[in-house]
Amino acid sequence: MKLTIRKRTLGTIPLLEVVQRERRNDLLPLIVYYHGWQSSKELVLTQGRRLAAAGFRVLLPDAANHGDRKQPITKIPSLTFWQSIHTNLFEFGYIINHFEKLGLVDERIAVGGVSMGGMTTCALLTHHPEIKAAACVMGSPKPVAYRERIQKHASELNRYMPKDYLDLLTWIPAYDLSLNPETLEDRPLYIWHGKQDIVVPYDHTREFVEGNPDLNIIFEDEDEEHLVKTATMDKITQFFVKEML
Repeated sequence: MKLTIRKRTLGTIPLLEVVQRERRNDLLPLIVYYHGWQSSKELVLTQGRRLAAAGFRVLLPDAANHGDRKQPITKIPSLTFWQSIHTNLFEFGYIINHFEKLGLVDERIAVGGVSMGGMTTCALLTHHPEIKAAACVMGSPKPVAYRERIQKHASELNRYMPKDYLDLLTWIPAYDLSLNPETLEDRPLYIWHGKQDIVVPYDHTREFVEGNPDLNIIFEDEDEEHLVKTATMDKITQFFVKEML
């Protein structure tokens, strides 16, 4: 079984499409999988290969300011970060629509991502009921709390922050899964987080899971830092196989 890895550009969105070669024109369940901060689509390709080998069509987009779209990081704290996530949210439907027009997408749509991509995943769940399953790996389901964390850290370092910082990011609460848990309904959400993670706080994930015992969440944590190992990638693949195939 061989995989095809095709570079596509949808409008201004560079992405990799990973699929079994002999099934590349078939109607398959689709997973959009997002990379992390200051990373690129190529760095989630190992996960993409695993998912494609299991029978999915996998799309790995470059977020704005990353990969083939890389731009210098602004000196204003968090601007590039939030802009990248916000653009992911704008572009998700556009990506799905493109593959619908090609006749390659049905109702079997899933999302996943690592770190910033995990935050994107949780945010998408608040507004896209067509997503059937999702995997958040080392991402925060509490972006409002993460926004406050960035603000506090910048203040401690005496870095410039716009006085209207919160107003500029007023879109975030509506996409905060922890503030809108009912939007998940009964859809399965796999969450993995390392207990020693100092980049994206482990406590954000733990608090969200503990506060929503009735949701369909599969939560796994390990004594790890901000790092995804191959064993975790296998668990993510197994989750999607169970829920989507």
